[in-house]
Amino acid sequence: MKKLAPLKSLYSFVAVAETGSMTEAANQLNVSHSAVSQAIKSLENQLGQTLFHRVGRRVELNVNGRKYYKEIAPSLEKIVDATQKMMQKEQSNRITLNMINSLAMHWWIPQMNRFGLYAPNLDVRISNLVGAFSLPQEGVDVAVIHGAKADWQDYYCERLAHDQLIMVCSPELVEPQDTPESLLARYPAIMATNERRKDDWKIWAEFHHIAIPPASNNLNFSSSLQAMQAAIRQLGVFVTHRLFIKEDIKQGLLIEVGHPVENPAQSFYFACHKDKLKNEYILQLRQWIRSEFANI
Repeated sequence: MKKLAPLKSLYSFVAVAETGSMTEAANQLNVSHSAVSQAIKSLENQLGQTLFHRVGRRVELNVNGRKYYKEIAPSLEKIVDATQKMMQKEQSNRITLNMINSLAMHWWIPQMNRFGLYAPNLDVRISNLVGAFSLPQEGVDVAVIHGAKADWQDYYCERLAHDQLIMVCSPELVEPQDTPESLLARYPAIMATNERRKDDWKIWAEFHHIAIPPASNNLNFSSSLQAMQAAIRQLGVFVTHRLFIKEDIKQGLLIEVGHPVENPAQSFYFACHKDKLKNEYILQLRQWIRSEFANI
């Protein structure tokens, strides 16, 4: 029977080869420095040849070591992957997807029938947490973010689309020759005053070289959903994000006035923990979300 090299020696060898340090390898394997050193010596004794040489405080593979690493590293990786797969629970088709309420109401819900036809095997649950948060701690698998990528540096974060700000109002308020200025001269500006929306009017107005309407003389609401309902009910004109009111425009409840403005402060992103990208169901959801945003 062939004499087998102990797995702990092979793990230590690969860890030292990849880190260039006995100490770093020990930390990676969660064992002592002496345990790694002894494992390397045991392996070298069994092979009858050295595998490393010292370069200052570091260690590097010698010719024998490089050849041996090239032969065993892929096999050891397969062993690790196979072991992890056996230890993992069967992938669940239930996914918790987080997005802000405005996006859920005006983008996700109108698409649910189409998504159900695309992925009838997926059970997607929506949550509406706001701001930056820990996805695992909140039990969230995936988030469609409307914000800044810098707030999600600990996660896989993929831009889906730029954000556009547009002015909208009820079609009943608009005359054929109307401009944003003429509408603002006749009707109140509707404003969402929460922290995430407070600069929308400012960004849009500066692009159009229009004075920012004073909040004190106009209609103020704490959320975009309230402000949108006010616009639909012909109470004034509103600056908001195109994706939030795409369906309302499609149904003729609102009409766009003036030119869209790219919002430099926010974009739309797909975010999840990197390990989640091993889940076939999450990859399926990501593909669908990608294709939907590509058509916006």
